[in-house]
Amino acid sequence: MEQDRQPHHLFIEIFDNILGSVREPLIVLDSGFRVVRANDSFYQTFKVTPEESEGVSLYQLGDGQWDIPKLKELLEDILPKNSKFHDFEVEHEFPKLGRKMMHLNARRIYDGSEQTQLILLAIEDATEREYYKRHLEDLVNQRTAELNDAKEEAEREKLIAEKSLAEIETLRKQLEAERAYLQEEIRLEYNHENIIGHSDALKYILYKVEQIARNNTTVLVLGETGTGKELIARAIHGLSLRKGRALVKINCATLPSNLIESELFGHEKGAFTGADSKRIGRFEIANGATLFLDEIGELPLGLQPKMLRVIQDGEFERLGSSQTIKVDVRIIAATNRNLEKEVEKGRFREDLWYRLNVFPITMPPLRDRLEDIPALVDYYVKKICKRMGKSVNIIPVTVMSTLQSYQWPGNVRELENVLERAVINSSGPKLHLMDELNKPLKDMTHQAKTMEAVEREYILRILEQAHWKVSGKNGASEILGLNRSTLRARMRKLGLHKPNF
Repeated sequence: MEQDRQPHHLFIEIFDNILGSVREPLIVLDSGFRVVRANDSFYQTFKVTPEESEGVSLYQLGDGQWDIPKLKELLEDILPKNSKFHDFEVEHEFPKLGRKMMHLNARRIYDGSEQTQLILLAIEDATEREYYKRHLEDLVNQRTAELNDAKEEAEREKLIAEKSLAEIETLRKQLEAERAYLQEEIRLEYNHENIIGHSDALKYILYKVEQIARNNTTVLVLGETGTGKELIARAIHGLSLRKGRALVKINCATLPSNLIESELFGHEKGAFTGADSKRIGRFEIANGATLFLDEIGELPLGLQPKMLRVIQDGEFERLGSSQTIKVDVRIIAATNRNLEKEVEKGRFREDLWYRLNVFPITMPPLRDRLEDIPALVDYYVKKICKRMGKSVNIIPVTVMSTLQSYQWPGNVRELENVLERAVINSSGPKLHLMDELNKPLKDMTHQAKTMEAVEREYILRILEQAHWKVSGKNGASEILGLNRSTLRARMRKLGLHKPNF
C-alpha cells in the first residue's frame, strides 16, 4: 500500500512540468483510486483544491460528487482487464457545475514488476458539443425557416430588379450604339489590342478578325513565333458577343503533360496524388466566354480525344468524376506548327485538326510587313522608356534603316527585345542599337524551307550569339523571349546540342 501511495518521482516531475500545462483536465490515481496528482485545469474545472483532493478516494472527492456508477465500472471492472486507452462517455449532474457530458480516457501505468501503480484519467468536457448535436434538428428547422423568408424577400427584390433592368436595357442600347461608333473610329487606326501597323498584310488580317468576331465559330490562328497570335485572339474576343467576360487562356506548351488535363478540365479532391481539394478547370471558367488555347500543337496525343469531345459536344468530366459537365465555350486556338504535317506524322489527330481549322487566320511574319516597323518602333520605344523612366525620342535614319533591312526571324517579340536592349544602351535622347543586325544571307529569304528548319537555324544562331548560354541575363531564352524550359525542350526536339570546344 505504501508503494501505491508514493508514485515514482520521475513520473510526478514529468506530470508537473509537462502534463500540468495541458488545458485538458488530467488526474492521476493510485491503485486504490486515490488522487495522487491533478493538473490546474482539473482543479479549476471541477472547483476543488489540491489540499482537499490528494490522498482522497476519487469517489469521495467533492463530497461524493464523483461517486458515478459508470465511472466505477470503467475503473474497477473494465480497465483492469485491458491496458489500452479506453474511450468512455459519462453524463453526470455535479452539484456545483450542473449536468456535464464528459468524454473520459483512462490507462494503467506499470512499474518494472508489471503491477499497476498509477491510473491516468483524461477528461474532456463534451457538454456543448453534445448539446449542439441534440439540438441540431431545431437549429436546422430554424435556419430553413430563415432561408425561406430570405427566399421570399429575394423574390420581391427580383421583381424590383427586373423593372430596373428594363430601364437599364434602354440605356445600354444607347451606350452600345455609341460604343460601336467609337470602335469604328478605332478600327480606322488599325490598333486592335496593341496591333500596330497599316500594311496591306495587317489590314487583311484585321478584316478577317472583324469578319469572324461576332460569330461563335472556332478560329485557328497560325503563324511563326512572336507574330502576335495572342493579340489576334484578344482582338477577336474584344469584338465578340462574349466581350463582357474575360478571355481565358492556357498555354499547352508550358505545362507538364500530367498537369495539363487537370488545368483544362479540373479535378475532384483525391483524383490523384497531391489533389488535396477540388479544382475548377479552364473550360468551366470560360463557360459563356472565350478560351484561348495557345500552342495547341503541343497538346499530348492522349488528351486530344477529350479535347475533340468538348469542342464538338461541349461535354467533359473532371478528373476523378463520372459526372458530365456541359459548357458553352468559344474556342480560339493558336500554333506555330504545321498541323497538317503533324497529322501526317501521327502526332496530331486528323479529326481534331478538322474541328480546329474551321476559320484559319495566318499571321504574316514581320519580314512581310516591313512598312509597319516605324510604327512598331515608336510604340515599343515609348512603352519601354515609360517603364524604365528614360527619355529616348530620336530614332536615327541609319537605325531605322537597319531595323527595316533585318529579316526578323523572331518577329515582333524579337523586335521588342532588341529595342529594350537599345534603350538600355542609349545614354541620351538618340536610340543606339546594341545588337548587330546583319542583313540576312540569300538562303534566309523565301526559299523552300520547312518552318522547323527555319526555327532550328534561328535558334542555333541566337545560341551562338549568346555563347550557348541558355538562361540568365543576355541568355538565349531572354533574347528569344521564351521560358528557359520551353527553349530547352525545343533544343532537344531540334537536335541542338552545345558543341565540345
